[in-house]
Amino acid sequence: MARGSRRQGSPRRRNRDRHGRGLRGPLYPATLPAARSRAERFDALVLEALEPIETRWRTELTQLDVAVDDVPDVQAADEDGDIVEDGNVPLARLLAAGTDRRARIVLYRRPLEARAKDGADLADLVHDVLVEQVANYLGLDPDVIDGD
Repeated sequence: MARGSRRQGSPRRRNRDRHGRGLRGPLYPATLPAARSRAERFDALVLEALEPIETRWRTELTQLDVAVDDVPDVQAADEDGDIVEDGNVPLARLLAAGTDRRARIVLYRRPLEARAKDGADLADLVHDVLVEQVANYLGLDPDVIDGD
């Protein structure tokens, strides 16, 4: 069959195996940190930042959940909650406990990543936002939550 000719009725098929070398595999083995997605790395960063806070305030935080969303939900702006903002963009939100849910801190991954210059700056920013939200939840000063 010539290069430009195609049979009538046969769909054009595109895939990554154009030259018969097989499908490409992962760039890094799954055991290396580089194989994790940005969202997975951010989740690990949040857990790392939460660990010292949770260790110190374990009994007070038993009814609190921490969640991560990619971006803030615009329609949820009407819902009550303490919001940490940078300009008009929410970085995190504290949702009070309701009859059908526990209290929850929601961190917004994309706005936090956009404000950080590098990985260390992102870790500091996530830690600061978590400290502020936990302080709002407990009704304490952020310096008390982060104190030694």
